[in-house]
Amino acid sequence: MKHILLCCCCLFSLGLMAQKTDKADKKANELFERSLESMRVYKYDEAIQFLQEALKVKPNYPDAYGQMGLTYVAKKNYKEAITAFKKLLEIDPDGIRFIRFSYAKALAGNGQFADALRMADEQLAASKNPSVELRAFKKNMEYALTTKPVPFEPKNLGNQINSPDAEYFPSLTIDGKTLVYTRRVGGRNEDFFVSERDSLQWLAAKDMGEPVNSEFNEGAQNISQDGEMLVFTGCDFPGGRGSCDIYFSVKTANGWLAPRSIGTAINTELWESQPCLSPDKQTLYFTRETSDAGADIFVSRRGPDGRWSLAERLGPNINTPGREMTPFLHADGQTLFFASTGHQGFGGLDIFFSRMQPDGNWGPAINLGYPINTIDEDGSLTVAADGVTAYFASDRTDSKGSLDIYSFELYESARPQPTLYVRGYVYDAKTNQRLVAALELTDLATKLTVANIRSSENGEYLVPLPTGKDYALSVSRKGYLFFSENFSLKEVKKGQPYEKNVPLQPLEANAVVVLRNIFFASKEYTLQPASTTELDKLVALLKSNPTMQAELSGHTDNVGSDADNQALSENRAKAVVAYLVQQGIDAKRLKAKGYGETKPVDTNDTEEGRAQNRRTELKVVSM
Repeated sequence: MKHILLCCCCLFSLGLMAQKTDKADKKANELFERSLESMRVYKYDEAIQFLQEALKVKPNYPDAYGQMGLTYVAKKNYKEAITAFKKLLEIDPDGIRFIRFSYAKALAGNGQFADALRMADEQLAASKNPSVELRAFKKNMEYALTTKPVPFEPKNLGNQINSPDAEYFPSLTIDGKTLVYTRRVGGRNEDFFVSERDSLQWLAAKDMGEPVNSEFNEGAQNISQDGEMLVFTGCDFPGGRGSCDIYFSVKTANGWLAPRSIGTAINTELWESQPCLSPDKQTLYFTRETSDAGADIFVSRRGPDGRWSLAERLGPNINTPGREMTPFLHADGQTLFFASTGHQGFGGLDIFFSRMQPDGNWGPAINLGYPINTIDEDGSLTVAADGVTAYFASDRTDSKGSLDIYSFELYESARPQPTLYVRGYVYDAKTNQRLVAALELTDLATKLTVANIRSSENGEYLVPLPTGKDYALSVSRKGYLFFSENFSLKEVKKGQPYEKNVPLQPLEANAVVVLRNIFFASKEYTLQPASTTELDKLVALLKSNPTMQAELSGHTDNVGSDADNQALSENRAKAVVAYLVQQGIDAKRLKAKGYGETKPVDTNDTEEGRAQNRRTELKVVSM
């Protein structure tokens, strides 16, 4: 883009100045030449200052107005560019032939798409061999005229985050309290900075420091939703495979560990960059250059052994023959934002989003619209867990000197599903010792696993979950009975997490666990389909402990007669045993027992208490 503008500058100056140099004031010409020198090294403000001085000396200097318009286009100050071009044409209407395409860009940058298209058509008619860029511009303007502007009111995050240096690639933890971003320090080296948020505002950002920041370039990072893992791009690192590779660091109680390469399943001799983790940290999206000078978005999945699978290119709804970059997967796990030159847009890189379909594939790419997208390079977007607040980097006129980080409210139809999180820790029910354990969360409606993670070394876990659904939580560790729970996020307060500390019972005689994810309809004893996941875990437990004998017991609340409740509890216990036997468990190892309403664990005076009393339990009889 910069080289194209410089070519325009040279053509313009050679065109009009060759005709009018003999009439120009020497001082104005000298200032004009100095503006060209500044423009060649991208010192746009300095160039404009020289042009303004030239116009003071020679008020009707067409070259200066034309050059000023081109410089404002380079600065993306399209309103001022239009003003300068109009002034040029008042003085010399013939000057249009030198600046028509740039004028069209200024009009498009100002949202005047119809005027921009008209001027592009005029340029096409006047061109013997129209450029590919001009033809693409015309197509973009035709598309722009079919769209309507979307709500967009960006706000600069302020001096606590932004500086005269360039800030970009914001990423956010799910609780909205930690913001990590890249800063190009001194215009050269890229490092990470982090800001914490209190109840009112972002606090002053701090250099993340060693061992993550180093003498080399670190950039294009993504922090995991739980804040415990950072993936990023490292360029020209010792031992790297390509010019840029993907690295990761893990946070411990003592701070961040030294970064490590994410491995050869992802890093190649090509350029890999802009990684993004899924909410459960088991899937990684990233950008890789292609052999034809393009770029595509790839995905890799982490197996049970912790190794990443060989990266695969996403399908045609995402990738095109153009460039696809900067993937961001929202905390809902269902909405992917990315930038593309290949899908139809307004010009340059536009930001798109795609939603995951029921078959697990990504749906059609949807342009976020103008003025979020413009004719310029619109590189990346991050959306907070609420699905409303979006963050991006821009060099708008109110920036602190270069790229700054801004926020805005994303319009409703583009919002991901609001997402909260379940958090807590796992511990031994007898000793209270914190435990590393496997946690699985399942969507009860679809029976699909939405998260499969392990708790940290101190037993803590955090899992993002879309609101509006019911979930089953299952926690397991070798040598312990698994724990099960179900909960609803259909009616929750904004920002209010579901907190659950999980006690695990050692696998020994007389240990008891409540099977919360075994479901029956009211007053019935036929197992509901949503029970399958829990029942299959019970099968696996019994098969992995072949000498274990167990009692399956049914319990009810006190609604109804004693006899009816006794019969119901017995039949429910028998239904569970029957399922286990069907799955190959020896019936001699199992006992079905009904206790009716005789063993309540909570009051029967409230609905919540009665719900706790309606349960199925597993008791270890012997090992």
